[in-house]
Amino acid sequence: MPISIGMSFLCFMGRIMGLDYGSRTVGVALSDALGVIASPYETITREKEGKLRPTLRRIVELCEKEDVERIVLGYPLNMNDSEGERTEKTLEFKRLLELRLSEGGLKTDIVLWDERLSTLNAEEVLSESGIAREDWKTYVDRIAAALILEDYMKNGER
Repeated sequence: MPISIGMSFLCFMGRIMGLDYGSRTVGVALSDALGVIASPYETITREKEGKLRPTLRRIVELCEKEDVERIVLGYPLNMNDSEGERTEKTLEFKRLLELRLSEGGLKTDIVLWDERLSTLNAEEVLSESGIAREDWKTYVDRIAAALILEDYMKNGER
Protein backbone atom coordinates (compact mmCIF):
# COMPACT_ATOMS: atom_id res chain seq x y z
CA MET A 1 0.00 0.00 0.00
CA PRO A 2 1.65 3.30 -1.09
CA ILE A 3 2.01 6.11 1.43
CA SER A 4 2.35 9.72 0.35
CA ILE A 5 5.03 11.72 2.13
CA GLY A 6 5.13 15.20 0.66
CA MET A 7 5.93 14.76 -3.02
CA SER A 8 7.56 11.34 -2.53
CA PHE A 9 5.84 7.99 -2.76
CA LEU A 10 7.09 4.94 -0.93
CA CYS A 11 5.96 1.43 -1.80
CA PHE A 12 6.12 -1.29 0.79
CA MET A 13 7.38 -4.52 -0.64
CA GLY A 14 9.01 -7.74 0.42
CA ARG A 15 12.57 -7.54 1.56
CA ILE A 16 15.64 -8.21 -0.56
CA MET A 17 18.21 -10.75 0.57
CA GLY A 18 21.88 -10.53 -0.35
CA LEU A 19 23.98 -13.70 -0.48
CA ASP A 20 27.75 -14.07 -0.63
CA TYR A 21 28.22 -17.72 -1.62
CA GLY A 22 31.52 -19.33 -0.71
CA SER A 23 33.00 -22.80 -0.57
CA ARG A 24 32.15 -23.30 3.12
CA THR A 25 29.99 -20.32 4.05
CA VAL A 26 27.15 -18.18 2.78
CA GLY A 27 26.97 -14.64 4.07
CA VAL A 28 23.41 -13.35 4.39
CA ALA A 29 22.20 -9.75 4.43
CA LEU A 30 18.69 -8.32 4.40
CA SER A 31 17.19 -5.05 3.31
CA ASP A 32 14.60 -3.15 5.27
CA ALA A 33 11.01 -3.28 3.96
CA LEU A 34 11.56 -0.17 1.83
CA GLY A 35 14.70 -1.53 0.17
CA VAL A 36 16.82 1.36 1.41
CA ILE A 37 19.12 -0.14 4.06
CA ALA A 38 21.20 -3.32 3.73
CA SER A 39 22.15 -4.98 7.01
CA PRO A 40 24.39 -7.98 7.68
CA TYR A 41 22.20 -10.80 9.01
CA GLU A 42 24.06 -14.08 9.52
CA THR A 43 26.66 -16.48 8.17
CA ILE A 44 25.58 -19.99 7.26
CA THR A 45 28.42 -22.49 7.55
CA ARG A 46 28.77 -26.06 6.37
CA GLU A 47 31.37 -28.76 6.94
CA LYS A 48 32.01 -29.55 3.28
CA GLU A 49 31.53 -27.55 0.10
CA GLY A 50 29.08 -29.99 -1.47
CA LYS A 51 26.82 -30.35 1.59
CA LEU A 52 24.23 -27.77 0.53
CA ARG A 53 20.91 -29.16 1.80
CA PRO A 54 21.04 -27.51 5.25
CA THR A 55 22.24 -24.26 3.67
CA LEU A 56 19.41 -24.25 1.13
CA ARG A 57 16.89 -25.15 3.83
CA ARG A 58 18.06 -22.24 6.01
CA ILE A 59 17.82 -19.74 3.13
CA VAL A 60 14.26 -20.90 2.35
CA GLU A 61 13.36 -20.56 6.05
CA LEU A 62 14.72 -17.00 6.07
CA CYS A 63 12.83 -16.13 2.88
CA GLU A 64 9.59 -17.28 4.48
CA LYS A 65 10.26 -15.67 7.86
CA GLU A 66 11.48 -12.33 6.51
CA ASP A 67 9.09 -12.01 3.54
CA VAL A 68 11.89 -11.98 0.96
CA GLU A 69 10.75 -11.28 -2.59
CA ARG A 70 14.16 -11.12 -4.27
CA ILE A 71 17.59 -12.60 -3.67
CA VAL A 72 20.73 -10.89 -4.92
CA LEU A 73 23.41 -13.53 -5.28
CA GLY A 74 27.00 -12.37 -5.57
CA TYR A 75 28.46 -13.40 -8.91
CA PRO A 76 32.24 -13.89 -8.67
CA LEU A 77 33.57 -12.71 -12.00
CA ASN A 78 37.33 -12.51 -12.44
CA MET A 79 38.90 -9.06 -12.61
CA ASN A 80 39.14 -9.39 -16.41
CA ASP A 81 35.36 -10.09 -16.63
CA SER A 82 35.90 -13.79 -17.36
CA GLU A 83 34.07 -16.58 -15.58
CA GLY A 84 35.90 -19.28 -13.68
CA GLU A 85 35.29 -22.25 -11.41
CA ARG A 86 33.64 -20.11 -8.71
CA THR A 87 31.13 -18.68 -11.19
CA GLU A 88 30.20 -22.21 -12.30
CA LYS A 89 29.66 -23.25 -8.68
CA THR A 90 27.61 -20.12 -8.04
CA LEU A 91 25.39 -20.86 -11.05
CA GLU A 92 24.84 -24.41 -9.77
CA PHE A 93 24.01 -23.04 -6.30
CA LYS A 94 21.53 -20.63 -7.92
CA ARG A 95 19.88 -23.50 -9.80
CA LEU A 96 19.55 -25.59 -6.63
CA LEU A 97 18.22 -22.64 -4.64
CA GLU A 98 15.63 -21.83 -7.32
CA LEU A 99 14.48 -25.46 -7.22
CA ARG A 100 14.26 -25.47 -3.41
CA LEU A 101 12.35 -22.17 -3.35
CA SER A 102 9.93 -23.46 -5.98
CA GLU A 103 9.39 -26.69 -4.04
CA GLY A 104 8.56 -24.53 -1.02
CA GLY A 105 5.96 -22.61 -3.02
CA LEU A 106 7.98 -19.39 -2.97
CA LYS A 107 8.15 -17.09 -5.98
CA THR A 108 11.44 -15.44 -5.14
CA ASP A 109 13.53 -13.96 -7.96
CA ILE A 110 17.27 -14.59 -7.86
CA VAL A 111 19.44 -11.92 -9.47
CA LEU A 112 23.18 -12.38 -10.08
CA TRP A 113 25.22 -9.32 -9.09
CA ASP A 114 28.90 -8.61 -9.65
CA GLU A 115 30.64 -9.18 -6.34
CA ARG A 116 34.23 -8.38 -7.27
CA LEU A 117 36.18 -7.00 -4.32
CA SER A 118 33.26 -7.45 -1.89
CA THR A 119 35.32 -9.53 0.54
CA LEU A 120 38.23 -7.09 0.33
CA ASN A 121 35.83 -4.21 1.00
CA ALA A 122 34.28 -6.14 3.90
CA GLU A 123 37.76 -6.59 5.39
CA GLU A 124 38.30 -2.83 5.11
CA VAL A 125 35.03 -2.24 6.99
CA LEU A 126 36.16 -4.66 9.69
CA SER A 127 39.57 -3.01 9.90
CA GLU A 128 37.95 0.36 10.48
CA SER A 129 35.45 -1.05 12.98
CA GLY A 130 37.99 -1.94 15.64
CA ILE A 131 36.93 -5.61 15.72
CA ALA A 132 39.92 -7.81 16.54
CA ARG A 133 41.38 -9.46 13.45
CA GLU A 134 40.93 -12.94 14.93
CA ASP A 135 37.16 -12.29 15.06
CA TRP A 136 36.82 -11.15 11.43
CA LYS A 137 35.89 -14.64 10.21
CA THR A 138 32.63 -14.35 12.17
CA TYR A 139 31.55 -11.22 10.28
CA VAL A 140 33.31 -10.97 6.90
CA ASP A 141 30.85 -13.03 4.83
CA ARG A 142 27.71 -11.32 6.13
CA ILE A 143 29.30 -7.90 5.65
CA ALA A 144 30.31 -8.87 2.09
CA ALA A 145 26.67 -9.91 1.49
CA ALA A 146 25.50 -6.53 2.81
CA LEU A 147 27.92 -4.72 0.48
CA ILE A 148 26.67 -6.75 -2.50
CA LEU A 149 23.07 -5.98 -1.54
CA GLU A 150 23.81 -2.30 -0.95
CA ASP A 151 25.44 -2.01 -4.40
CA TYR A 152 22.43 -3.70 -5.98
CA MET A 153 19.96 -1.41 -4.18
CA LYS A 154 21.89 1.66 -5.38
CA ASN A 155 22.49 0.51 -8.95
CA GLY A 156 20.17 -2.38 -9.80
CA GLU A 157 16.73 -2.59 -11.30
CA ARG A 158 13.75 -2.81 -8.99
